[in-house]
Amino acid sequence: MDKTVLSFYCDDTSPYVAGADAFRTFLDFVKSEGIAGESSVILGIGAEAHGLLSRPTTDNERAYIEQVQRAFECGVDTHMELMTHGGLYDFERDCVPQDAIHEGLWLHEPEVPVEAYESYFGHVIEEGEKIGVRFTGVTWPGCSCDACTRRYRELRDSGVTHVNPNAWQALLSLATRGKFRGRTVPCFVHPDEEHYGARLTAADGDYGVYDLIANAGDWFGIWENDAARVSADYYISADGESGRIVELVRAGAPYCIFYAHWQGLNPATGVGWEAFKQVVGRVRKLLGDQVVWMRPSEYTDQKSGQSPIFGIVNGCL
Repeated sequence: MDKTVLSFYCDDTSPYVAGADAFRTFLDFVKSEGIAGESSVILGIGAEAHGLLSRPTTDNERAYIEQVQRAFECGVDTHMELMTHGGLYDFERDCVPQDAIHEGLWLHEPEVPVEAYESYFGHVIEEGEKIGVRFTGVTWPGCSCDACTRRYRELRDSGVTHVNPNAWQALLSLATRGKFRGRTVPCFVHPDEEHYGARLTAADGDYGVYDLIANAGDWFGIWENDAARVSADYYISADGESGRIVELVRAGAPYCIFYAHWQGLNPATGVGWEAFKQVVGRVRKLLGDQVVWMRPSEYTDQKSGQSPIFGIVNGCL
């Protein structure tokens, strides 16, 4: 491809950060501009306070579900950010146990077998099916609580620095059984502006699981909804001469994937919404013939069957 692929992913999307009307506005904008990306859905976030989205109790929850159902047709993939973005959900007891390990850390624990991951992911997929949502991929639910921070340090000290390979195999098994929307499963774990690429972590014929590394950061307010963390110029300047997107296009990068958080990006209360629209407008005006927008799953589907690691630019993966 002679154009740089543009895409994005948005963490922490839920009807509780901003209501269903905000998500509708977001999707309408994405569709009208012809852009593409991904937005996570956390089916069990705030389970104790709100219940599960598969058992909606408010008009806001029901309206949000309707919007998630139309996301794909608007150009937006839907990832599971696991079930709660917190403690591991006990599907048998229908709760999050008080001492439950956090989901993001659990993905890194080296002793977890394939079967445990496959069962958990399968239950999350079933929860999505209850509300008419098919997942396209997985986003790692990061956590910086004291318990997770200590355990991550212990794992690093013992040489464990990546997601347990059994998690990738579990996702592949589910993909080959048609549990995901497509034949490839793009996953967002850690962004890295220097060492980026789409890493094939598990494969079976045309089916594959990819760790798709974002190479542009969040300058739309992040999870803190912080105005000091908003900068359209970080992505592309008003004259189109500088910015991370411009840099990657000039370098001939295969893609530029930037990430965001719903807290800062959402149109209702997010401090980064206007900057997001500004970036899209600048790209259309100044880089329109050099880029093409794709959902993450489109990108990995297009690349399935190629080399285990692709997207090498100037020595960077």
